[in-house]
Amino acid sequence: MLAINDQIQIQGWELTEQFIRASGPGGQNVNKVSTAVELRFEAARSPSLPPQVKARLRRLAGRRWTREGAIIIQCDETRSQARNRVIARDRLADLIQKALVAPKKRLRTKPTWSSQQRRLKAKKERGEVKSLRGRVNDGE
Repeated sequence: MLAINDQIQIQGWELTEQFIRASGPGGQNVNKVSTAVELRFEAARSPSLPPQVKARLRRLAGRRWTREGAIIIQCDETRSQARNRVIARDRLADLIQKALVAPKKRLRTKPTWSSQQRRLKAKKERGEVKSLRGRVNDGE
């Protein structure tokens, strides 16, 4: 079980861990031991999360969200399988924590009179600069 906050706990059946060989340097250890972890969370089928949290989680997860509605998190930072497992679980908990926070609605505001005047003045000056770039008429 993975505790996110007081109200939300992810059950053990929703998480699947698979240990794979890590890539990169590491000598003989990297060729023999499967220290990297691939944590899979069945987010779409999870009864622990409300629908609006699932929608925000899908947007935040990005490429980690699969077609089946699962989130896959890989970790091969350390040479310890247990430490990689803890890091992957922490990343999942942080991702869900971010999805729990609803974004604030943006309130439309009207520009002030003075800001409108500054904008129009800048446009007028810019237009004058551009008009002076034209051809010079010697005859007139």
